Amino acid sequence: MYMGKAADFRLERENEYGSPEQNAAVKEIVDAVRKEGDAALLRYTAMHDKVTLKPEQLRVTDEEIQGAYAHVEPEFLVALRQAAANITAFHEKQKRGSWMDVAPDGTMLGMAIRPLRRVGLYVPGGKAAYPSSVLMNVLPAKVAGVPEIVLVTPPATGGREGIDPYILVAAAEAGVTEMYRVGGAQAVAALAYGTASIPAVDKICGPGNIYVALAKRAVYGAVDIDSIAGPSEIVVLADDSADPRYVAADMLSQAEHDEMASAVLVTPSQKLADAVASELERQVATLPRVEIARSSLEQYGAILVVDSLDEGLDVVNKLAPEHLEVMTEDPLDLLGRIETAGAIFLGPYSSEPVGDYYAGPNHILPTNGTARFSSPLNVDDFLKKSSLIRYSKQALYRDAAGIATLARHEGLEGHARALEIRLEGRETK
Repeated sequence: MYMGKAADFRLERENEYGSPEQNAAVKEIVDAVRKEGDAALLRYTAMHDKVTLKPEQLRVTDEEIQGAYAHVEPEFLVALRQAAANITAFHEKQKRGSWMDVAPDGTMLGMAIRPLRRVGLYVPGGKAAYPSSVLMNVLPAKVAGVPEIVLVTPPATGGREGIDPYILVAAAEAGVTEMYRVGGAQAVAALAYGTASIPAVDKICGPGNIYVALAKRAVYGAVDIDSIAGPSEIVVLADDSADPRYVAADMLSQAEHDEMASAVLVTPSQKLADAVASELERQVATLPRVEIARSSLEQYGAILVVDSLDEGLDVVNKLAPEHLEVMTEDPLDLLGRIETAGAIFLGPYSSEPVGDYYAGPNHILPTNGTARFSSPLNVDDFLKKSSLIRYSKQALYRDAAGIATLARHEGLEGHARALEIRLEGRETK
């Protein structure tokens, strides 16, 4: 872990574009599914997941979904439903409708806002199968009014013969309309281009391994995608008032994600820096994912000592973290000066996991510094907007000369004539 002056620290984590071999493998899979449909989909499922399926077995049945409820604890279901209610309530506040402005002469300008018709969600298998991410992806789409929400996940999620029951229950509670047992680049290709068994979608969301990420990149343009997510990251901006136990625990909550996760403390207090370093060493030793967390801290962790909170804010805005916790004496006093962060957690009791699971804001956030120009997943991500233009005759006569002037300046005579033909024979006083 780096510990020292902020001016000497550089968080250098390259975007993952994959090796030439990985890109070639993904291209082969995507092209095959696009051309062969179900046949290629099933072939790659047998090859990579070691599961042989028939086309009619791809779709998860209602009986399987209902049966999953018997395999989850009652307290899990209670917590899941409360989290879903909180997430829905938060995203309801993001909704906006179509609008129109009508001028006295009858000219109408506006925006028609409609939901996407069909959205696909990729849910990883194995240890990365997170029911909370199902809620975070599906519920904004539901609030937006998307009528068809499709989930794909590898056929042996969680190491079981069937799909992880917690994923099935989360999907059912969130309102997924179709679920398919297929994963990897082949699942992304199926969502993008469609097969006989899986109709194509308009947008693909959700995380995955490098092959899934590369496949999403490859199909972008045929469909929309949410983003290419990078490793998780947290920055804690803290002063002497912060409890070093809380700071260390929250840093470890991200470090345990994977070896490339980043946890950074920014503080003007050398005393706090030393105390947090000791707490990290003490707390990491008892984590079940101790090796992952240690590796994350060693490679990408840092404790940065700054001269003042003003310098600390400059560091935060430069890092543009996915998660930012502000543990200072008066965090609200600093809020207006924070320009770049995916999610901002204010005060000692706003631990990052509160946002990850329960509070309501979306936990799908910009990573790798992209908070400089992008936002958390939200209702707008599942809407499409059309401009509305209805010009009156009076308005056209008034504006035609100016429009034609601009068109001819750009060398587009046909544009100008399309206006002027409407002026022929107009009444003049």
